[in-house]
Amino acid sequence: MENPKIRFKGFTKDWEQRKLSDVLDIVTKRNGEKYGKEEVLSVSDEYGCINQIKFQGRSFAGEDISNYKIVDTGDIIYTRSPLKSKPYGIIKVVGDEIGIVSPLYIVNKVKEGNNSQFIYRVFDSPEKTNKYLSPLVRKGAKNTMNISNDEWLSGKIDVAPSYEEQYQIGLYFDHLDHLITLHQRKCEQTKKLKKYMLQKMFPQNGAKVPEIRFDGFTYDWEQRKLGDVFEQTLNLVNPKEDEIELWSLTVEDGLTKKSDRYNREFLVKKDDNFKEVRPGDIVYNPMNMTLGAVGYNGMAKSVAVSGYYTTMVAKENYDTYYINTWLKSPQAIRLYRTYATGSLIEKQRVQFPTLSIIPVTFPKYEEQIKIGSYFHSIDNLITLHQRQHKLHLNTLL
Repeated sequence: MENPKIRFKGFTKDWEQRKLSDVLDIVTKRNGEKYGKEEVLSVSDEYGCINQIKFQGRSFAGEDISNYKIVDTGDIIYTRSPLKSKPYGIIKVVGDEIGIVSPLYIVNKVKEGNNSQFIYRVFDSPEKTNKYLSPLVRKGAKNTMNISNDEWLSGKIDVAPSYEEQYQIGLYFDHLDHLITLHQRKCEQTKKLKKYMLQKMFPQNGAKVPEIRFDGFTYDWEQRKLGDVFEQTLNLVNPKEDEIELWSLTVEDGLTKKSDRYNREFLVKKDDNFKEVRPGDIVYNPMNMTLGAVGYNGMAKSVAVSGYYTTMVAKENYDTYYINTWLKSPQAIRLYRTYATGSLIEKQRVQFPTLSIIPVTFPKYEEQIKIGSYFHSIDNLITLHQRQHKLHLNTLL
């Protein structure tokens, strides 16, 4: 076998291929009466080893848990529960939450001279898990996983020869896991803050002022029709001939670059109409406007989108980022659903003439800038945590 291309300094000995039985022992210790249902754990592919009551609100164990297996921090658990991405089962390491697990799980303790976090990393992706298990598992009726303890331990894995190198690698990836969790948690917290502030910083139910305002603004907001705020644009382009990137629009992410899996030659046909979205322009999908399919081009370059989309620009004395934020707010989406045309929900549309007649309460330009800048900062923070999360996740994979 080959040594890894990247190693920590000071480690030069060749890696070895060993049977899993050389690094793991089967745990046979049963619960008896040591733990109660409050300490019953399950294995989750996303969250690892979790306490059933704390995480799921109840215990799924039967009345008799004396035969359940005891697990400690650092133990390796294999459950034969198949997932789409892991059709042969899930492998996880036990963290700080200790207790007991179903007797159907295979529980392993890492042998002396080996590091549990390192051994777990051998299986920490669907590709690695499936590669190890696929030659060993026999699938039975109703997709059951047939594999004995001995068969589970019979496969071979690549192992760093010294505990010290295993420890360094395990510690490094454990640190990455914590960073991923941290950025994921901060991203979710920031999204919740944005959702809350969208409710509080725009007037509700016919009110003339919002619940939360920046200092110095006390006047009533004034009603406008969106046709007074926007001017529709119609700049047709050919992405191939004009060398403009083809972008799309999603409810979740707004204006989004077409995935690399798409062949641009296939997408761009000679007679197709595409619209240019210039810097500062707003674009929306009339078919999905009731879901909030709106995007804003905050880049310094133009992009092309489907000719079916509506493109528009804010008129003078209207702050584009404020408007872009409002267009995706819960208040705006309720209005789209009220004014949308089409007899069936799935066929409802909000074309520009319909959008133009929607009445909206607006603040003065100076307050628009304040509100727009605030939400711009929140969006930048969400993007930062998403990028950091993706960066650390790609490092793991």
